[in-house]
Amino acid sequence: MKLEPIVHIENDFYEKFGILRQSGIVPLPSKIYFKPEYRVIEAFRGLEGYSHIWLIWEFSKAIRENWSPTVRQPRLGGNRRMGIFSTRSPFRPNPIGLSVVKLDEICLHGNYAPYLLVSGADLMNGTPIYDIKPYLPHIDSIPVAKGGFSETTANYRLNVVFPDTLQKQIPVHLQVGLIELLAQDPRPSYQHDSKRIYGFTFGEWEIRFSVDNNVLTVCKVKHNE
Repeated sequence: MKLEPIVHIENDFYEKFGILRQSGIVPLPSKIYFKPEYRVIEAFRGLEGYSHIWLIWEFSKAIRENWSPTVRQPRLGGNRRMGIFSTRSPFRPNPIGLSVVKLDEICLHGNYAPYLLVSGADLMNGTPIYDIKPYLPHIDSIPVAKGGFSETTANYRLNVVFPDTLQKQIPVHLQVGLIELLAQDPRPSYQHDSKRIYGFTFGEWEIRFSVDNNVLTVCKVKHNE
């Protein structure tokens, strides 16, 4: 079977560090652009009736020749190994990802139309996407489903201190999403050095922060030239 990407995503996640751990948690915006041969309005007929869509994509920055049957699970401290098939680790036998995102708008006009505006994606900027499918709440949502060991850290989050003088450097429509991203703790879980300064690129900005106990403090916001 030969798979060819039909879409790519554009957003403010330019590197793996700092990217969302799961889709749907933080409503930061992304754009989904189709290859020219798939920019056919008829192909989108009926999609406007759905609020969410599935993205089937490639872990394009995590491709390896070999795979391991176990991986270190970040939310479990990074020291406990779990079976690859019980995790959503990107280092899989086949580097395929599956994410559900909110469909905010179908843009039928302008350059590269039709294209999609979505929120809540956990994909890096430029990630190739193989297909999109509608999310069906009466089928895809199973309220009684078990969450396995992931339930033990489902409510984990940090308290974020983001000084106003730094926060105002970020556009207003991105501030809430960035704060929630930081609250999800973008650090590798095995790092707990309160004196260490961490940093990642978020769109046009370099965000630097430290973490002491359960408090994350943003210490610098730099606009990248």
